[in-house]
Amino acid sequence: MSKRISRVNELLQREIGEQLRRYYGGAESVKITISDVDTSPDLRQCKIFYAVMGQEQEIKQAQAFFKRIGKELRQRVMSRVTLKYFPRFDYMYDPSMERGAGILDLLDQLDDENEKS
Repeated sequence: MSKRISRVNELLQREIGEQLRRYYGGAESVKITISDVDTSPDLRQCKIFYAVMGQEQEIKQAQAFFKRIGKELRQRVMSRVTLKYFPRFDYMYDPSMERGAGILDLLDQLDDENEKS
């Protein structure tokens, strides 16, 4: 990945998070974290990976939330970020934070067992 694309990814991730906080700060968006952004080299496509802390119900609510506000969010980001070509946003659920939390729980359990021994 080129340095330029990396900078574009970081910029979009920061701006998407800011727009979510500023304009969609309700109960739905509080549990959502933008975990990664992956823009194609030609700046035509952009995969936005989001993580949700919660159960399956919260994940489905987040999917519906992005389906509802996706185009409007893109317009808001487009008004703040100037690029020659502005990518189309695809929102994708990222379960990595959930897996990470599970691993941390397992490590805590092991730590507790070692202290008891």
